[in-house]
Amino acid sequence: MRQNTLKSYGSVARTLHWLTALIILTNIVLGLLAVRVPLEQMETKVQLFSLHKTLGIAAFAVALTRILWALAQPRPVPLHPKRRAETFLAESVHWVLYAAMLLVPLTGWIEHAATEGYAPILWPLGQGLPLVPKSPALALTMASTHHIFAWMLMGAVALHILGALKHAVIDRDEVLGRMLRGRAAGGARTPHHALPALTAILIFLAGTGYAITAKPAAEEAAPSLEQAASEWRVRDGELGFTVAQMGTQVQGRFPEWTAAIAFDPQTGTGDVVVTIDMSSVTIGTVTEQARSADFFDVANNPIAVFTAPIRPEGDGYVADGTLSLKGQEMPVTLPFSLRIQDDVASMSGQTQLDRRDWKVGDSYADEATVGFSVTLSVSLGAER
Repeated sequence: MRQNTLKSYGSVARTLHWLTALIILTNIVLGLLAVRVPLEQMETKVQLFSLHKTLGIAAFAVALTRILWALAQPRPVPLHPKRRAETFLAESVHWVLYAAMLLVPLTGWIEHAATEGYAPILWPLGQGLPLVPKSPALALTMASTHHIFAWMLMGAVALHILGALKHAVIDRDEVLGRMLRGRAAGGARTPHHALPALTAILIFLAGTGYAITAKPAAEEAAPSLEQAASEWRVRDGELGFTVAQMGTQVQGRFPEWTAAIAFDPQTGTGDVVVTIDMSSVTIGTVTEQARSADFFDVANNPIAVFTAPIRPEGDGYVADGTLSLKGQEMPVTLPFSLRIQDDVASMSGQTQLDRRDWKVGDSYADEATVGFSVTLSVSLGAER
């Protein structure tokens, strides 16, 4: 029988139930494994996260189908309606499960869409979502929410399994038999109450509030650098970089930096000293890896400094100097364009670096996981 009755689950509901259970349990294992794989095994870690994300979208689709089918079907009555506390707990857990089956993959999907490139989803057209901007802050919020909701899902799954085992082993009734073999069991129709659904809503509101207010380590504000003494005061600007990760271009940025600029518009010459707070680096979901000893090692090398004289070249300018990063000093040439009007300047420039020159990511000796070439981009507005 395909349809539900008041005493039994039909074949469609049972198939969707066990398919959902298989996907969710498999994905829980994949997620826990991916988190625990060390950063030194990045290729394995990325592959596990890709599978986890891909299966998460499948879980979302199957769970949505299951819920829509359940809403269109009769709901089998409880076997023990007089056990009010037990019935309330069972229904509350079911509502938490239904919500979590949608919200856990959805928050993970939004996190992925808001960041750049890390561990791609293997389904076509899965990398982005409408109305979801590329935003490190949004990605961090969704990562925290996804983490909290995932633990809520695992808790609800555990309670659901324990409840089923209680009915099978202690009560010896047909609760599990109805879902395994479609057996009919139960009495007359009983009224449905809204309290279990409201309880689930309150649980998820509390989880959402905790996820938003609990500050992830990657989101903690880096200490601001003191404003450098300078002939030109920087009003705004962006310092970012792009690197290939598993063949996909990923964007990162350094929000905390200062620049001391001396520049004569008449001769087109001057000099610049840029000081970068390396602990402020963000690069999507691999921010903590970027801060680790294998990459920028911000614990031991919290500051990077670029010092260069400025000279005109062709239609633009060049800052040809030295970048001190992670204990290594290497020459860097940064060509840039510059526009000055009424003592207000705007510039933008870009150059290519090789991460190996500064011993960044030394354990990744080929480009299969992390590319050698890094594109450094800078733009700023300053006033005299």
